[in-house]
Amino acid sequence: MEKQWVIPPKLCEEDRKLIRSLSDAMKCPPLIAELLYRKGLTNTDQIEDFFQPRMAQLHDPFLFEAMERAVQRIIEAIDSNERITIYGDYDVDGTTATALLYLGLKRIGANIDFYIPHRMIDGYGLSLNSLDHLKESGSSLIISVDCGVNALEEIEAINANGMEIIITDHHNPKEDLPPAFAIINPKLPGCNYPYPDLAGVGVAYKLLSAIYQKLGIATDENLMKYMDLVAVGTIADIVPLTAENRIFAFIGLRHLIDKRNLGLNALIQISGMNQKSLDATDIVFGIAPRINAAGRMGSAALAVELLISTEEEKSQELAEIIERQNSLRQQEDQKTFQEACEIIEKKYKNLAQTSCMVISSDDWHQGVIGIVASKLVEKYYRPVIMISFKDGFGSGSGRSVADFDLFAALKNLSSNLHSYGGHKYAVGLTIYQEYLDRFENEITRYVSENLRLEQIKPPLVVDYEIELYNINEFLLNWMERFAPFGPENHRPVFVTRNALVANYPYNVGRNHLKIKVAKDGVQLDLIGYNLGDYLALLKKNSVVDIAYTLEYNRFANKTTIQGKLRDIHISAL
Repeated sequence: MEKQWVIPPKLCEEDRKLIRSLSDAMKCPPLIAELLYRKGLTNTDQIEDFFQPRMAQLHDPFLFEAMERAVQRIIEAIDSNERITIYGDYDVDGTTATALLYLGLKRIGANIDFYIPHRMIDGYGLSLNSLDHLKESGSSLIISVDCGVNALEEIEAINANGMEIIITDHHNPKEDLPPAFAIINPKLPGCNYPYPDLAGVGVAYKLLSAIYQKLGIATDENLMKYMDLVAVGTIADIVPLTAENRIFAFIGLRHLIDKRNLGLNALIQISGMNQKSLDATDIVFGIAPRINAAGRMGSAALAVELLISTEEEKSQELAEIIERQNSLRQQEDQKTFQEACEIIEKKYKNLAQTSCMVISSDDWHQGVIGIVASKLVEKYYRPVIMISFKDGFGSGSGRSVADFDLFAALKNLSSNLHSYGGHKYAVGLTIYQEYLDRFENEITRYVSENLRLEQIKPPLVVDYEIELYNINEFLLNWMERFAPFGPENHRPVFVTRNALVANYPYNVGRNHLKIKVAKDGVQLDLIGYNLGDYLALLKKNSVVDIAYTLEYNRFANKTTIQGKLRDIHISAL
């Protein structure tokens, strides 16, 4: 689907003067200085902090109002040898957060275990189904990670059974908060913590660092020991890679390369990645899908066992099991995606008049519908909700488009739902089948009234218009310092206009376009992932405007500059 290019506003002469000064001071290309300036980085101290994230830049965890109370209770439990259970979600964020607190508290003498709900049996987050296990384990204190802030009924049941719970979460809370012993969540109303965008593993790390601080063991070595887990969970959860999240990702990726965690290292090896050059993309497309596969195709407890493993042989065995589960997950993804597309083509005849898509089946695997919903949004660019029903009760996943708050939509229509939760762009829900038609009608009307027509065309934010002769290693080396890339710190997108297609374009792999363009005597090789449909529209000597990112392509001891095509507008054939 052709994208709407969002060109940055032109800068006034005063801004350009400041950018030239910045370029001179940093001895960097003017383009780099402008990218920094547009990020609000206007002096060398700010830029140095951005390029060299440090632990000292992290906020004091005791800025969370409930942190002192939570820390005192956990230390009391450790001192009195109470059983503590870490209760985590089954995605990468939840499993890394579970492993982080398990390892970090066990290391200081806690009597500890963990529990991850089974997606098919327990459903999302804290569940009444898990209460028997928690009672039988002898736990008196539960610490939730990446879940719990909206579990009113479940936490009332925990309290009624003589246990206490500390909630660490980062999801949007509803109006009524559960009666937990303490709630640590940067999204709570009136929260004083200055950074609201932590992932669940980031909140869990804040709790662990506060405990270490209170015990007087907050050395650099202790605070950085599990930073690889924090980086993996943060990057995988697709939260903004800004401020503290950038620090976690930057430092944690380096710890990941150092192979501190045996389980993560086993996953890296089995997926064929090079430990010397891991980046955020390797997490999102290499490590995260494998960890997620454990929870999607079976029990995510397997992933936690891998992440806390201290034996190389066991780590390898668990990684091999997860690799097989990931292969099954991929097969299930493809089958479900094809079925979903067939349903959509039959159900929604006029795409221009379709504001959102709600599709359901009794045959879909609950573990893959979130992934497939994301792919459907990419293909059709409409909010999509997929629901898998079993015996009249449905579990659903929804994904949204830019600037449409799907969580707010569910909140407005909650009378139709058994439960719901999530974020602006990704939600989960449960619903009884008899409410499906009413829910679909109401959410279709809500989306139609709140989604502007111009939002239907996917936006592509462009950072800079550039000529091919501006591209060189000096520029790219500076750009690489912006890494790790992710939401709100994406790899810069460039536009070059009126370039000539210099070869016969062709497709490789699964519908990926390979093309070479030329302008002013300079050529650039590009690959467009999932853009193979353009092949029929292009020929040699076509004139095109291209939107792309730049990166190094390293193959067989040879390093070249390659463009990654994001979109293409054909000017002339």
